[in-house]
Amino acid sequence: MLKPDQKLAIHFFEQIDKLNGKMGHGVLRYSRNPIACAIDLNHGGRSTRDLLDFGPDVPIYSNVESAMSAGGEVLILGMAPSGGRLPPEMVEEVDRAVSAGMSVINGLHEQLGPRYPNLPEGQWIWDIRQEPKDLGIAWARAAKLSNRRALLVGTDMAVGKMTAGLEIWHAALRADVRADFLATGQIGILVSGKGVPLDAIRVDYACGAIEKMVLEAADADLAIVEGQGSIVHPGSTSTLPLMRGSCPTHLILCHRAGMTHLDTVGDQVKVPPLNEIIALYEDIANGCGAFKRPVTAGIALNTAHLSEADASRAIAQTADETGRLTLDPVRNGADALVKALMD
Repeated sequence: MLKPDQKLAIHFFEQIDKLNGKMGHGVLRYSRNPIACAIDLNHGGRSTRDLLDFGPDVPIYSNVESAMSAGGEVLILGMAPSGGRLPPEMVEEVDRAVSAGMSVINGLHEQLGPRYPNLPEGQWIWDIRQEPKDLGIAWARAAKLSNRRALLVGTDMAVGKMTAGLEIWHAALRADVRADFLATGQIGILVSGKGVPLDAIRVDYACGAIEKMVLEAADADLAIVEGQGSIVHPGSTSTLPLMRGSCPTHLILCHRAGMTHLDTVGDQVKVPPLNEIIALYEDIANGCGAFKRPVTAGIALNTAHLSEADASRAIAQTADETGRLTLDPVRNGADALVKALMD
């Protein structure tokens, strides 16, 4: 539905400078569509570069009505409100956008399509989190493929698994590797144009949905599977479907530098030593020998919150402590990870 020349207006609600603005952040950093503007209730009158150090520098407006003058054709809900439901102020903002003729891309669990059943031709609502049709269960058929399948795994949610995967994908394409990025979350699906929204799929079919996607990418020499959640997060259930569905040959561990306890849990949950987490992921993927044990090709360290000097120290310290290839794929590029995966 989304045409490559359509201008995007990203609505952050009140989260452009917060972790929960990651949907919009991903669009700003990676979308190939032109970005007309951003919207945030608290930062109208500023620009994105006042608050962020990536993506195009576009104006920030305080509401949809003000943003329309920038020429936005598609409104993207770029925030993750508590519970995944739109607050009343945002429902009103979406209503105004639709009334003005804008299409809407919605990555939340709350479906918006039924709210606007009679849109004119050419205007649409894309509710990304919808279960695909004709799903079945998995049979470990991906294990029979001859390509390399790299799964991004993490110490926590929101530590950069999608970002690392996209950076590895772009680096692989630049190196003339026939690579494919297999999105499993709403941001990755929007940026790449395809994928399966894993957290919208009934648990019995989750492994099968991943397997189906991986089998469809069998021609890629390197299939990069976007990770979700974390095996040590008490609220995460996504790791096992990703592992069983993709039967990975390789893993990339993603971690936020300096994080000693999970950032996305109310009660404190300690982050185990990284090599122990790596061993746990490999053991689960191996299934006591039922499946081939994957190789952990390296650690993607998220240093976005650090200065250049502190980031360099954190990367060196992590590499020294784990004895593994460590880099920040945004700061350092992902060429070394691609080489490790293909070697």
